[in-house]
Order: sequence, then structure tokens, then C-alpha cells
Amino acid sequence: MLTGKTIVLGVTGGIAAFKAASLCSKLVQKGADVHVIMTESAKQFITELTFQSLSKNPVYSDTFDERDPSVVSHIHLADEADLVLIAPATANMIAKMAHGLADDMLSTTLLATEAPVMIAPAMNVHMYAHPAVQANMRLLESRGVMMIEPGEGLLACGYVGKGRLEEPETIVQVVERFFAARNESVQGQGLLRGKKVIVTSGGTVERIDPVRYITNDSSGKMGFAIAKAAKDMGAEVHVVYGHTDVEPPSDVDAVKVQSAEDMYRAVLEHWEDSDLVIKAAAVADYRPKVTAASKMKKSGDTMTLELVKTVDILEELGKTKTKQFLIGFAAETNDVEKYAQDKLKRKNADLIVANDVTAEGAGFRSDTNIVQVYDAGGLVEQMPVMTKDEVARRLLTIAAARMNGALS
Repeated sequence: MLTGKTIVLGVTGGIAAFKAASLCSKLVQKGADVHVIMTESAKQFITELTFQSLSKNPVYSDTFDERDPSVVSHIHLADEADLVLIAPATANMIAKMAHGLADDMLSTTLLATEAPVMIAPAMNVHMYAHPAVQANMRLLESRGVMMIEPGEGLLACGYVGKGRLEEPETIVQVVERFFAARNESVQGQGLLRGKKVIVTSGGTVERIDPVRYITNDSSGKMGFAIAKAAKDMGAEVHVVYGHTDVEPPSDVDAVKVQSAEDMYRAVLEHWEDSDLVIKAAAVADYRPKVTAASKMKKSGDTMTLELVKTVDILEELGKTKTKQFLIGFAAETNDVEKYAQDKLKRKNADLIVANDVTAEGAGFRSDTNIVQVYDAGGLVEQMPVMTKDEVARRLLTIAAARMNGALS
């Protein structure tokens, strides 16, 4: 997958820079043409000569060190890149990227490139958890920057926790999967052309009073990944979303709602002429029977809150569907297959995508997922740990094949 691919490898100034040498070597061994850009801080940990020897290409660190008069180096690298990979990515470089700063060769190249960007953060556990760093990473993710989450363990500073650069072997695997998925995406272009797709995403909010509500841990990442993939496959996409951690794709029609009832009404606006509906939202099963008009005051040691069922959107759609292909999600903590099959039958869905949200790599806020897809005949496909973008593309490929009359 990497043969002939041009990868710009950005190395920033953290102790994990030594791992970047191994990463560079492994990318080259896989056939990639690797061009390394180092920050001045990175050169305090490892030399340019190391990367030059491993990549067989000149190494860049100075924006004004122009070696070829026929090109402007940072523009040339930005244009030639099939992928820009920053590993390790320090908190400082992440902040520069988030706020559009360009005060060195690497940050300048990042502003100039239109290539996909992938970063592998590495830093002290408290730095990684700092609200500013987390906010910067969320902002970058909303712009399409891909994250390779750091591992947990003993850090160079002596702390134990999350912040260690992911191992080079794993980063290479992520890069390979990215290009494989991109190739699959190119092959899948047009699979949903002319189709109208509705995707629900995020968690609903059921108000107790003006300052309190019932919700869940859904981040919206899975639904938004599906919406983006459907758009890439040529569909007209409408997203109805509730509370989320990230913003919806910028190139789809998106409507933000609050409650389950709001979401149901918004879906119905496009339901009749839709071809594919994917219910990825985590909809509250119950809501307060009465929503207080003003903040409820504390009184007594206990309080009883009476709840009533919300509208079951998937079930209602299953009752009225005609030509629509209907996919539901089932987030479970045990007996996944049993509950998924039961949900499929009760809701009259065509497919159910189920996962165990307690499994590592499959939680609500994770960038990855582990899912099983079921139809009336049983298990259709069991997917291993994959990014949510990869899960989305595979799920839509399965759906498109079935909508076109060929099982996949």
C-alpha cells in the first residue's frame, strides 16, 4: 500500500523523537518515499544525518535553506505529499496547527499542504490531559486531521499514564490502513450516487429543568464518519444530530436537535423520499414526564423523578418503511448477538450494527470501533478494531450492495 507514496514525516522536539527514526526506516522499507522535516527542538534529541541516512532524502529544518532554485521547498513538499505525518507531535506543534501559526519549516508546510494530515501526539500525561491541548486536538479533528492516540505506560518524565508515542510498528499499520481505505474509497465512489441518505448522530438531551437534563456518552463520531463516507460515495446526505463532542462534516446538510421527539420530527422531514436511513444516534429511552419551567430547588434528602418512554424512532420508521433501507445501531454491554438479533426483528430493520461499548477500542468517545453487522439470517460481518471512518466505509459498502440487489 505504501509503494510510491510520498510521505512527509514531521519530527518535533520530544524525547520520543528517537522513535521517529525507526518509524522512518519502516516506512521506507514498505516502499514509501519519505521526506523528513525537523523542528529545531527535534534536533536537540536526534540529528538530521540520522534521518537523511534512513530516508535517502535531504532533511529540512530551515524555511530559508532553499537548496533547489527551481522550487520553494516548503511549497514543493506540501504539493508532493500524499500524507503528512507528524510523529511525535508535541503540545506546541498541535497548538500551532490549531491556530494557524507558521514560524518554522514544518508549521509552514502544514499550512500550505492540501494532503491528508495525521498526527501522533507524545507528551507528559498532564500536558496531554490539559484542557487547552484537548481543545486543540478536537479542533484539528473537526478539520479532518487524523489522530493516532498515544499509548499508556511509563513516560520519560517518570510519570505513568497516557502520553507515550504509539509504537512505530502500529503507526505504520495505521498509515497502511489509511491508504488501503483511501483506495477502497476511490473504488467505492459512486456506489451511492443518486441516493438520499439520512444519518442520525450523537446523543439526545431530555430536559429536567432549564439547567439539568438526561443524556448519554455518545460523541457523534461514528454517525459523522458515516455521513462523510456516504457523501464521498456520491449520496445526498442529511444529518440530524444531538449532543456531540465534534462538529458534523462541513459539506453535508446538518440539523442540530435536542430531544428524541425533536430528532424524530427532523428525520420525518426527509423520510418519505429517502433511500437509506442509518440510525447511529444514541437516543434516550426515557424522558422526564414533566419538565420544570424553572430551576428545581433542593428540598429534602431524596427526590423522585418520574420518567416516561420517548418515541422509539427506529421502531416507528420500521413500521412505515416502504422502499427505505433501514440500519440501526445497538450499543450493548453483554450478550451482544442476542440483543442485536432481537432488536433487528422488533424494529423491522434491514441491518443492525452492534458493539460491546465496554470493550477497549469500542467505546463511545473512541476514534476506533469494533462492530458486528447482523441481518435476519445472522452475522453478516465481524469487523476487528478499525477507525470509525473505516467502519463507516465498510458498512456503506455492505448496504450499497444490498440496496443494489447483490449481497456482500
